[in-house]
Amino acid sequence: MTRDLPPPPVDLAKEQRAVRRQAALAFIFCVPTLALASLGLPRLFEFPASPAERMAFGLRANLVLGLWVLLAVRRVANVRFASAADNAGSAFSRPSARLAVPAAFLQNTLEQAFVAALGMLALATTRGEAALAYIVGAVVLVSVGRITFLRGYPHGAGGRAFGIATTTLPTIGAYGWAIVDIGANLLR
Repeated sequence: MTRDLPPPPVDLAKEQRAVRRQAALAFIFCVPTLALASLGLPRLFEFPASPAERMAFGLRANLVLGLWVLLAVRRVANVRFASAADNAGSAFSRPSARLAVPAAFLQNTLEQAFVAALGMLALATTRGEAALAYIVGAVVLVSVGRITFLRGYPHGAGGRAFGIATTTLPTIGAYGWAIVDIGANLLR
């Protein structure tokens, strides 16, 4: 049986400064990456033009998001398989210390993948190649974000912040782009 241990004491102000600093670094990393993808990739590749092909492109890009969910599920399954404390499943006990981070990573990855998938599909419905190129850049950044989020998880909120911001910022951009496109189409 696992004991519930209290969380270590946290200097909240220090963690908040670290979160802001890491989120700013993620912004500085994401904006040029997405701009280069949106402006540069259409010069190198021909993207689909028909609505059906564009949706197919968006769905295929979402496979990357699904892959991250599969990897997170696999991490949890591996821990459960090898851990007597966790083998019975979450309905019967709280996660052990060994399972806590993989379970939290899975939960966060599910949340992020869901909202990102909707944003990418909405963006695939907009006009122009730049939107599809943005999707390519976004799924790359989501992948970087998932890796850095997981690596930083044991280091507190400041350690997770770059990863979560790098995962979230492209999604926010996709929603913004799609919403502006909807508004522009309504005004036509």
